[in-house]
Amino acid sequence: MRFTELSVSGAARGLEGPLLFLERKVRVGLNSAVEVLGPDGVARVGRVALVDDERLVIEVLESTAGLGLGDTRVRIRNEPLAFGVGPGMLGRIFNSIGAPVDGGPPIPAHEFLPVSGWSINPAARALPRDFIETGISTIDLMNSLVRGQKLPLFSGGGLPHDRMATEIAQRARLLGGEGGGFAVVFVGIGVSHDTAAAFRAAMEESGAISRTVMFLNRADEPSAQRLLTPRYALTAAEYLAFTMGLHVLVVMTDMTNYCEALREVSASHGEVPSRKGYPGYMYSDLASIYERAGCIRGLPGTLTQLPILTMPADDIGHPIPDLTGYITEGQIVLDRELDRRGIYPPVRVLPSLSRLMSSGTGKGYTHDDHPALANQLFAAYARATRVRVLASVMGAEGLTDVDRRFLEFGDRFENDLVAQQSGRTLEDSMDIGWKLLDWLPAAELTRLSRKQVDRYLRKADG
Repeated sequence: MRFTELSVSGAARGLEGPLLFLERKVRVGLNSAVEVLGPDGVARVGRVALVDDERLVIEVLESTAGLGLGDTRVRIRNEPLAFGVGPGMLGRIFNSIGAPVDGGPPIPAHEFLPVSGWSINPAARALPRDFIETGISTIDLMNSLVRGQKLPLFSGGGLPHDRMATEIAQRARLLGGEGGGFAVVFVGIGVSHDTAAAFRAAMEESGAISRTVMFLNRADEPSAQRLLTPRYALTAAEYLAFTMGLHVLVVMTDMTNYCEALREVSASHGEVPSRKGYPGYMYSDLASIYERAGCIRGLPGTLTQLPILTMPADDIGHPIPDLTGYITEGQIVLDRELDRRGIYPPVRVLPSLSRLMSSGTGKGYTHDDHPALANQLFAAYARATRVRVLASVMGAEGLTDVDRRFLEFGDRFENDLVAQQSGRTLEDSMDIGWKLLDWLPAAELTRLSRKQVDRYLRKADG
């Protein structure tokens, strides 16, 4: 590895948190990899965060404790940060910058890949296809996740998104006989020590760790590290998907912590803030992460993303969920009212959406009648929600018999389909859906064919 070595002595202008400010004395590119060596001789990983005609700003990705301005050296690589990847990553746990933290040996690196990733030629992208089963009915049945898709989960503070993330990582599988070609990359961003330990224990106890690569960034680590955690994780995922040919699901929680770190680092650089203090380039920055998902023609593997974020003040119009929604293909929304009622997982079905569901469900993918069942359940639950509003005004006694049926259907839908204490197969979820529709008059099931009504429903009322 070739280095340009620069002594900080005489070039240093300041050290503020993770940022080391230098007078520019060398030619260097933005995002070049850096090693910062303090008087203790320990090499700290960093990158070039800002370059102009007069100064050079180094973003130190590890603790700057013990660094001084007169006895610190900087070695700048002539290439961006890279991560050594190989098949041995499966079953291992890494920190924010790709160092093993599970007590095992270093990974034998087959390749060194830039953590910023390679841009995928849009002409080389294939339409995401095929179904990934998560074990959660409201996702599998109503808002199906498709290989190569990026489908975020919008949560709120205190809602059980961490539990959902863990369970999805444990249960996610491909339909059919392709389980051996499936892997999970689990990314914890800005999580507490207790949460990180719980993630790790849950994956190890379930045995899912053998097909999982974990990256854990803790809340007390530098903000600059938080910005690189998903990039190291996605570099590992790209290798597993596009080199090893696996179907990879990347579960990232919590992207709000990532965006808060982006705002903090942007402010420390002195950049002009935009909406709510976030940098104006946050859209393109998030896109550089989310757009690494997809399918590439000619390559057998796929990369699917399930990013999880907490909406500040439960505001779905906040810049973080707002920009995420523009980039990704739908959203799964969690509801605080359902959580208060003890319903888990508290998925709010009506505002949830999977824009690529039609590409991975139905004949040849899941079940011929899956799309019709999902559409009918959506329509019936939407009507039940409207009837609830009407009942709150005029009372249930003033409703027609059919409206009272829909009112009861809404309660049954939430208690029987939305709520679940363990994982379900798609077949189990579909069985529950047909039983729920059997409660409604056949004449109201306008999204089903007569053949489907006769096949699945025991109707005596026509």
